[in-house]
Amino acid sequence: MPTKPRTDLETFANPHPDRDYTIRIRIPEFTCLCPKTGQPDFATLHLEYVPDALCVELKSLKLYIWSFRDAGAFHEDVTNRILDDLVATCQPRFMRLRAKFNVRGGIYTDVVIEHRQAGWSPLPPVDLG
Repeated sequence: MPTKPRTDLETFANPHPDRDYTIRIRIPEFTCLCPKTGQPDFATLHLEYVPDALCVELKSLKLYIWSFRDAGAFHEDVTNRILDDLVATCQPRFMRLRAKFNVRGGIYTDVVIEHRQAGWSPLPPVDLG
């Protein structure tokens, strides 16, 4: 197999560090295992962030996400671990991760967590109406 799951994330220099802008990434094929039953859990991850000096490189993100496929994890824990790893790697001004898990036993789970860099606040919204 030419590629394998990896737990390290790579970055590249933000080409516009002077500007706040949002990067949105949708990852529709996230899987991990239920730590109680060993059955697979499926989710779509919605990542959005305002980069500072670094942006996350997408192929490394894909391989990193793949590394959870055979790992047992509660929804709340795996979502927090992913956000913590991403924040530690690229130190964004702001980052939000939403893990929207598929139904399991009639229950849907959405876990939403955020990180905000100390001292950073978003610009006020612009009303063009």
